[in-house]
Amino acid sequence: MSSAVELRAPGPRGIPPLFARLVDDAALFPPGSAPVPQAVADHLAARSGPYAGVMGPMLCQASRLAELITELAKAKPAEPVALSLVCDTGLGGVPKALSIIEGRQELLALRMVEMPAPSDVDDVWLERVSEFVPEDIVRVVEPRRGANGWLDGIKRVAEHGCWPKLRCGGQTAESFPTVEVVSDFLAVASTLGVPFKVTSGVHSAVRRTDPETGFNHHGFLNLLVATARSLSGKNVRDALASTDDAALADEARSLSDDAARAVRDVFASYGSASLTDPVTDLEGLELL
Repeated sequence: MSSAVELRAPGPRGIPPLFARLVDDAALFPPGSAPVPQAVADHLAARSGPYAGVMGPMLCQASRLAELITELAKAKPAEPVALSLVCDTGLGGVPKALSIIEGRQELLALRMVEMPAPSDVDDVWLERVSEFVPEDIVRVVEPRRGANGWLDGIKRVAEHGCWPKLRCGGQTAESFPTVEVVSDFLAVASTLGVPFKVTSGVHSAVRRTDPETGFNHHGFLNLLVATARSLSGKNVRDALASTDDAALADEARSLSDDAARAVRDVFASYGSASLTDPVTDLEGLELL
């Protein structure tokens, strides 16, 4: 299995393997929903900052691709911006979007194409994904959690060479998977031979309850430690449920570089509306 960290390009020296390219730039998506000019400016600033190695690709909806290209053309980046294209216009719109990106390679370097799966993740649809998206581009598919056979859908996605995506939040309480659901997902995901990604709902390093909504948000450090435990046969649920910042940080710190890379071969990245918050959390925990 190719390393997820390698596929996403190694980070600069000094970034621990557990956090290299961990945070995808999801500034264009809720809850931030940044205007494209602001998202581009913040991304380029972070890319030249001291912790650029923590940052993965910029996520952009297919419906906003033209707007992104316009702003990048104004900004004139020294190097193309790594991009993950999120298909919000249907699978049929992928070829046109890929053609547009190919024509602007001085601005964009396509790394991934992400899309929601239909309610039934069937082989025919997954074969179409493989036909539309070149083999050298990572294909990320999100089966609908809660549908019958959800975990079977996760396995089917991996069998077709795609990375599954786990949605960890949204606008309703039901959008946030329970500790038990994530634990069941990790039990499957750690055996697939391809990494997974996480989207929505993860806003901090450690699990927390939003005081305004009452929603329980998973933490990215919880997910990393839980993945490590899943690989070593230890208690995954306790790691996911923990709100003990110091204990989670100590456990993460105790992982060898090889163990950290093994974790990231399973848990590739998560999308964050902020590029500064994850770094601030990691600095506060003395992990960077």
